Amino acid sequence: RRMFPAMRVKITGLDPHQQYYIAMDIVPVDNKRYRYVYHSSKWMVAGNADSPVPPRVYIHPDSLASGDTWMRQVVSFDKLKLTNNELDDQGHIILHSMHKYQPRVHVIRKDFSSDLSPTKPVPSGDGVKTFNFPETVFTTVTAYQNQQV
Repeated sequence: RRMFPAMRVKITGLDPHQQYYIAMDIVPVDNKRYRYVYHSSKWMVAGNADSPVPPRVYIHPDSLASGDTWMRQVVSFDKLKLTNNELDDQGHIILHSMHKYQPRVHVIRKDFSSDLSPTKPVPSGDGVKTFNFPETVFTTVTAYQNQQV
């Protein structure tokens, strides 16, 4: 399934002539599992998290592009797909249902991209900048948690 709502970012401060990859990964916020309590309309801790899944990275389909190109547009991750199938071989981001996650956006200079892969953690170093936004933390569900929906 596609993530909804889709994450969209505006990027500034890049070297207009440098080439960059833009990527996203989604990391657990904590080591807890959650449940929704209807009578209080709240998420409550329901136990320990399931064992972690292998890291997956979504490399934006417009990558590789110049800084100028990235800064001229709103970068949308509307094609990113999520799954709870741990055996997925389609390159989707694997998440456990009823867990909290934080999307992270990575801006990776071309010369730091040698280890960039959809199935490995994002490389680190001076040529990689990572951004996360606290307002994008979300809890995964496989069904609506509102009985009226």
